[in-house]
Amino acid sequence: MGAAMRRIHVGNALSAFGLGFTVPYLYVYVARVRDLGAVTAGLVLAVFAVAALVVLPFAGRAIVRRGPLPVLLAALVCAAAGSLSLGLSGGTVSVLLSAALLGAGQAVMQPALATMIVDCSVTETRSRAFAMQFFLQNLGLGVGGLIGGHLVDTSRAASFTLLFAIEAAIFLALAVIMSTVRVPHAPEIGSDAPQGGRSSWRQLLGNRVMVQLCVLGFVLFFACYGQFESGLSAYGVEAAGISTSALGTALAANTLMIVVAQFAVLKFVERRRRSRVIAAVGLIWALAWAVAGFAGLGQSSQTMATAAFVSTYALFGLGEAMLSPTLAPLVADLAPTGMAGQYNSAFALVKQLALAVGPAVGGPLAASLPGPYVVTFLLFSLGITVLAVRLGRRLTEAQNQPSSARSRVVAQSASGAQDLAEVGASGA
Repeated sequence: MGAAMRRIHVGNALSAFGLGFTVPYLYVYVARVRDLGAVTAGLVLAVFAVAALVVLPFAGRAIVRRGPLPVLLAALVCAAAGSLSLGLSGGTVSVLLSAALLGAGQAVMQPALATMIVDCSVTETRSRAFAMQFFLQNLGLGVGGLIGGHLVDTSRAASFTLLFAIEAAIFLALAVIMSTVRVPHAPEIGSDAPQGGRSSWRQLLGNRVMVQLCVLGFVLFFACYGQFESGLSAYGVEAAGISTSALGTALAANTLMIVVAQFAVLKFVERRRRSRVIAAVGLIWALAWAVAGFAGLGQSSQTMATAAFVSTYALFGLGEAMLSPTLAPLVADLAPTGMAGQYNSAFALVKQLALAVGPAVGGPLAASLPGPYVVTFLLFSLGITVLAVRLGRRLTEAQNQPSSARSRVVAQSASGAQDLAEVGASGA
């Protein structure tokens, strides 16, 4: 990696660390420490999602026009202001406004950093760059949550103020670090990518392959990430009788699987068609939901149920490790020249929609109808496989399997060189 890419990865790790540092404790902070009640705490979490949905459509246009670095710096300052304000807020209005600032800043960081990775990499190195990003994000989230949990004390509001102040300082320090990154000049917008906000969105929606990928992405995020902290955890506690400590172990198993498997599966993923990798993830997640169903049957011992539930989260982690070097590079390869920021923002918007809808659907369904809940999301996972196979039929060889396309070009170049050598020898 070059110096720019190393600093970008530092940025990914620190932004994830800041997210894991405070977000798991927002509900407790608002509802109990500030004594604003469960309704206000729920609204704060909803504001995070709404803020992301509001700013992401404009973030892509800003990244295309101004470049990813200025947009990232603005997002970091916004997130720092929101975090510090949240730690000092004591009323409902100020808490909600602070959460909106923090949520908007954190949402814009994702596509800005992803676009910087695209600009600082080439097709041959992009999968590894995004795999490293995902690895560091999970590591940052885990470490941030662990450290943050040891700093807070629900009996002392000052401990939460300190937590949010540290998070703000992290974002400002990250802004200083990222301001030193020398990002290569982004390519000029190609002739097939029209100028302007409305026309660029119209062009994106006219790209049927990208629309298919967004639909597939929505189902992916809805059936996995949208269930982690709502439906799946509610199912584990209510149907499978999992203790809260075992639930924490399951989440740790998910992170551990990602950390261990990320680079182990990278070579396997790079040599396969991207559509087939995504299809395989759908099958792995279908197996995960089947194992979760076994955990909730009530026919096995509590130890077996707990082991099955932990295995469910580990299987999800394996699928996530396979997706990280696949989805983001595919989005970049589908984007016309100079439009990577727009496409990254659109895909981030799809993810936020899935994360907003997923808990709202999964939580109540898992609590009231655990059996149909598991069957529903098992079918969603099989649907991922079907959608991935259909997407593969529309992708070009270079988009679906870049390594194969590169090998063919190299072989053709070598063959051409040999022909030229033979012609030269016969002429001599």
